[in-house]
Amino acid sequence: MTLKVGVLGYRFMGKAHANALARLPMFFPDAPDVERHTLIGRDEEALSEAADRLGFAHTSTDWEEVIDEVDVFYNLGPNFVHAEPSIAALEAGVPVLCEKPLAANLSDAERMAEAARSADVPTATAFNYRFIPAIQYAKGLIEDGVLGEIHQFRGRYLQDWLVDPDAPWSWRNDEELAGSGALGDLGAHTIDLARFLVGDVERVSGHLQTFVDERPVEGESTGDGETAADETRPVTVDDAYSAQAELEGDVMATFEASRFANGHKNDHTIEIHGSEGSLKFSLERLNELEVLRGENRGYETVLVTDESDPYVEHWWPPGHVIGWEHTFVHENYEFLSAVESGTEYHPNFADGVAVQKVLDAIERSDESGEWVQVE
Repeated sequence: MTLKVGVLGYRFMGKAHANALARLPMFFPDAPDVERHTLIGRDEEALSEAADRLGFAHTSTDWEEVIDEVDVFYNLGPNFVHAEPSIAALEAGVPVLCEKPLAANLSDAERMAEAARSADVPTATAFNYRFIPAIQYAKGLIEDGVLGEIHQFRGRYLQDWLVDPDAPWSWRNDEELAGSGALGDLGAHTIDLARFLVGDVERVSGHLQTFVDERPVEGESTGDGETAADETRPVTVDDAYSAQAELEGDVMATFEASRFANGHKNDHTIEIHGSEGSLKFSLERLNELEVLRGENRGYETVLVTDESDPYVEHWWPPGHVIGWEHTFVHENYEFLSAVESGTEYHPNFADGVAVQKVLDAIERSDESGEWVQVE
């Protein structure tokens, strides 16, 4: 059986997932056969060019027409379009992979999770960092008790692409379209890794900050062929957030993300400290895991590229590192394999809504200035 995949969105995440789908038969011969069937977008000219480049057989400007033609639906659009197409696909019995955060707000995320429960087909929230071999290796160490009793989790995700106050406004700067800023865009990844590696978040104390209140609109026309140099739109989301948290088992946690951290391009770093050892991971060195064990006086840097390490046997000889794009190949392999076999997949929409509840609690804590329980 060949799975026909329909993909909404052809820019950043569209390219990442199209690349993953193309790589599957080369490196994962036991993966399901996949056809890049239909690419969905609004601009017909740009859509046609993208479909040719990304290897899709068909295009459509109407996602509703596509749902009945495909076996799997990928929703890679902006946050505000996650809910309705995903719910419609699930109601038609079509498995759905949706980008993170699951929705622009908790209400929509809960509707999506309920639709997933009713449909009883595999769903995925696209937390691709779970599928980094070093993260999988860390999961194994924790489950094997190498770190002992977990005491603390620290996670930060720092970028600097909005430091310039003249950087143009985009949908990511609008609360109605994005839901939140650095909190949902970056913090969702950190919170998911905390849940995956340690446990659920039980309560939070959060702080959100916006550093630039308005930004210029790129290419805004004046109507006479000129572009208005002084046209701006308000920024209604956070540029940075921080939060204290308590995870299950009385684990202390701190979360932080910023799109204003000068000098940091894609710095996603976690630390986990236990009674018997600790570990550290940085996305910018994603083939490495720093591990402190037992009586060792310092951290050992483990290059997670041996054939026995998760997923590595599909790629290159030991020491020949993989990159960011490979996380999407692993994610697509696991999700599409679950679709083919009808088995359960994680992180699914239930995991997505669990993270969304934490995001919502952090926002409510910032508004109230108090600790907030995560429902």
